[in-house]
Amino acid sequence: MWDDRVESTWKTLRAVFVAVPIAAGVDKFLHLLADWDVYLSPLARDLVPMSPHAFMRVVGIVEIAAGVLVLFAPRIGAYVVAAWLAAIAVNLVIGGFLDVAVRDVVMAISAFCLARLSEARARVRSPERRTAPTGASPARA
Repeated sequence: MWDDRVESTWKTLRAVFVAVPIAAGVDKFLHLLADWDVYLSPLARDLVPMSPHAFMRVVGIVEIAAGVLVLFAPRIGAYVVAAWLAAIAVNLVIGGFLDVAVRDVVMAISAFCLARLSEARARVRSPERRTAPTGASPARA
């Protein structure tokens, strides 16, 4: 059953996964929160065809786009953010930043939960659910 508590949980998770990726993405250009370049693993440094700083700017653009996607299409955007965070966690493990990787795994799981909640919310709020079959009472939205 979808009630006010579930709706407020969904809204909170959505706000977090809009704000945090956008803030982290913007900070890839400003470096106010961290020196993001150091978090790029040696393997990734060898694979990317640009400097770590330039690559982190690309990462910033992707993160900003992911946050905007969650804002307008949370059912899709939350899966994108979950996958992105999982990939970041793998990079962090390879680079030896296990404490930060754990945080990103937890955030990836939370983003996955937002995606699942978004799917459930869409089912509850869909027009065919609001229109009751003949002789039945309408489903509560």
